[in-house]
Amino acid sequence: MTKKQKISQAIKDKAIELGFMTCGISKVEFLEKEATYLENWLTQGMHGNMSYMENHFDKRLDPSLLVDGAKSVISVLLNYYPEEDLFKDKEYKISKYAYGTDYHFELKYKLKDLLKFLVAELGDINARVFTDSAPIMDKAWAEKSGLGWQGKNGMLISKQKGSFFFVGEIVLDVELEYDNATLNHCGTCTKCIDACPTDAITEANIIDGSKCISYLTIELKDEIIPKEFSNQMEGWMFGCDICQDVCPWNKFSKPHTNPEFNPHPKLKDTEWTELTDEVFRELFKKSPIKRTKLAGLQRNIKFIEP
Repeated sequence: MTKKQKISQAIKDKAIELGFMTCGISKVEFLEKEATYLENWLTQGMHGNMSYMENHFDKRLDPSLLVDGAKSVISVLLNYYPEEDLFKDKEYKISKYAYGTDYHFELKYKLKDLLKFLVAELGDINARVFTDSAPIMDKAWAEKSGLGWQGKNGMLISKQKGSFFFVGEIVLDVELEYDNATLNHCGTCTKCIDACPTDAITEANIIDGSKCISYLTIELKDEIIPKEFSNQMEGWMFGCDICQDVCPWNKFSKPHTNPEFNPHPKLKDTEWTELTDEVFRELFKKSPIKRTKLAGLQRNIKFIEP
């Protein structure tokens, strides 16, 4: 085993030890295929009001513009699949990823621990941790490192683990042993396309973000959700799991073991139409749901009220 192979394997072993589901490594290069996709997606206005997606176009496609001398991308997956689907038969629903603590915190903590290990093993390196907080195409790098493929619903899907996980990475200026991308195993399945109530999945792997329920309930900051989506929200007041719930590969999803992602004990039985500022602050102190603020969540609740 070469030195590169040894350190690469040590990185993967450490990632598992830190609680990540899996880890893969890819070579830094310009994302040519993704460049065409991103340009077309933006041109067609599929990013809706997310104007920030128009910024840093080159940086999204070339990590060397984010980390000087970048040679490798270490991608990791962190499971968030819950023990219980709290809102399966409820009138109002929250996406599973938002049951517990904001993933940015947990993912960053673990990635920083992995980075400490890298520094201890490799010495003085130029590296940076990414947790969906900078212009980098997480799923593209995870796909290149063999952790899964991007399905027709735009999610990264693992044949062994499904898709209920967070993606993060470390970009560094060290050459490592690289993994091979996996094959796409969606085949002729169209369950996610057929199940999407707003027709946000326009064709294979092209998502009209401006129609996605997650966009409408989280990213859209307008005072009113467009009337065209009335009776199409299926009870989702924050995020949406429809395209993941129907995906056959998620039969392999297993509950996470991270206590930080466990739901607040009162979350399941909250009276959402009577939500107060006090209850909101108690339930969502460290939650990603804080992004909508109370007014945003109340807007969503009101819009989907029967």
